[in-house]
Amino acid sequence: MSARPATAQQQEENQVAEGIAISVHDTVPVWRGDTPGDALRRTVDLAAAVEGFGYRRYWVAEHHGTPALATSSPAVLAGPLLQATRTLTVGSGAVLLPNHSALAVAEQFGVLASLYPGRVDLGLGRATGGSPASASRLGDPRRLGFDAQFDELRGYFAGGHQGVRAVPEPEVPPRFWLVGSSIGSAVHAGRAGLPYVYAHAIVGGGAPQALDAYREAFRPAPGLSEPHACVAVIAVASDSDARAHRLAEAFVHGQILMRTVDPESLLPTEEEAAAHTHTSAERDFLRSRIDPQFVGAPDRIAPRLADFVARTRADELFVLTQVPDHEARIRSYELVAKIAASL
Repeated sequence: MSARPATAQQQEENQVAEGIAISVHDTVPVWRGDTPGDALRRTVDLAAAVEGFGYRRYWVAEHHGTPALATSSPAVLAGPLLQATRTLTVGSGAVLLPNHSALAVAEQFGVLASLYPGRVDLGLGRATGGSPASASRLGDPRRLGFDAQFDELRGYFAGGHQGVRAVPEPEVPPRFWLVGSSIGSAVHAGRAGLPYVYAHAIVGGGAPQALDAYREAFRPAPGLSEPHACVAVIAVASDSDARAHRLAEAFVHGQILMRTVDPESLLPTEEEAAAHTHTSAERDFLRSRIDPQFVGAPDRIAPRLADFVARTRADELFVLTQVPDHEARIRSYELVAKIAASL
């Protein structure tokens, strides 16, 4: 039996009582020794856990041809996440629109929004999230540009596009967002009147400038009269700095393996990563991926996160925690929620 739709009041209550709003961004990492099914089931379990910590949204990414990330279909995964929770808004972070027919996306998210009115987000991205070979086998055969695709997609939730209707037509359409990692994407979101998420987790350092550009470009649109500027960050919190870094470094070591050894490698265990002796170049890469993010004990993370929120003036934080120990992952989200309540 599916979970009951949340009321507007319940959704407002489903957030940290004070401080900045926080949400989850998940790539469903697959660790060595696990199956994709294990990773997906843990994602559903994690969603139920973070709901109790006060997180507002739970988004899943889209990747193709990467066995270490089990997120090829955000629309499919959103269904079990919605069913396992009661108040979380669930969505995509992001559906990469160039990979899809706009009509197919409208139909998929129309089903979700019809079943769970008011609880579905449709975050969109302009990349393809995979190799050129994957991209060539995905997408609308008409190969429309992003703007044309987006106009078509939005039209389906407003009664139809060029005489074609996307059914089911939900009573409460999903909320559109744009996710990006550049000033260009920020300006694009602002001009379209969309809420925007800057992917600091991918490109560290550019968030203040991107969100300023977004606010400057923002034009009010139906459903959003003021800009809503968000940032997605990597955060790994533990009871000690050493354990937090050990956990965070496992995923980055996996990125190194995929770039240098085997692009189809699964992610290494915590023990495998800790036993590896990094070269100078690998160590530099490790530091470039971790240092701009938020890794450590709560007393180490809290002042850095407070400064980051002040500099970006973000309205909401999306938290990405990719660590091999599931219980440690849940604990990290719990600690970050407590930090966010004080910001």
